[in-house]
Amino acid sequence: MSRRSLRRVLTWLVALCAGWLALAYVAAPEFWAFRDRDFRNQRFEMVTHTPQGIPGDPINVGLVGSEKDLVHAFAVAGWDTADAVTLKTAIEIGESVLFDRPYPDAPVSRLLFQGRAQDLAFEKPVGASADRRHHVRFWRTDATGDDGRPLWLGSAAFDRGVGLSHDTGAITHHIGPDIDAERDFLINDLTSADTLISTSDMPGIGATRTGRNGGGDPYFTDGKAIVGVLRQLP
Repeated sequence: MSRRSLRRVLTWLVALCAGWLALAYVAAPEFWAFRDRDFRNQRFEMVTHTPQGIPGDPINVGLVGSEKDLVHAFAVAGWDTADAVTLKTAIEIGESVLFDRPYPDAPVSRLLFQGRAQDLAFEKPVGASADRRHHVRFWRTDATGDDGRPLWLGSAAFDRGVGLSHDTGAITHHIGPDIDAERDFLINDLTSADTLISTSDMPGIGATRTGRNGGGDPYFTDGKAIVGVLRQLP
């Protein structure tokens, strides 16, 4: 074999080795890492916890989209973004409940999912005050939808009135027991506002009629979370 032919063979061998290294150690791991970020291939602990570690409201909804997509979708559907919990907003929500004053963006309490407090919260009042309201908390996850946008998992429930926690005695909102109805109400609102492309379901906590949240309120559910894909803003 001539020196030129040997050099050509060696060049091809080096190129093949380099291609194999790139495929085996870069491209393939990236493919599987991307695949595992899809929410259909992940399993989550589908329940929230209070800051004291007590199991809270279950995860029963999910949305795929950017943060701007979420905020826009809920605004179009007639929901308000909840204020952060501060001394000022705590006083304002107290005045709203006591004196029947409107406070459409009243704060919601902190719940933890995977060790983090909610990233976003939305609400839709029923009546004049913040006593009764539809509300949902959302946490951004590392999982994605088919289009690469993040999956947000949420906990939707209906606040039926203010009272004392059955477990701790602290002042809290009591939720309505039918959390599936609240999940469906939220998805129907977003669908009616034409902000959803599609919906599907994923496993939740499992069916139960004996669940209790962090305030000791009973709830029942078919155990599924409904996931909607939001229309993407330009």
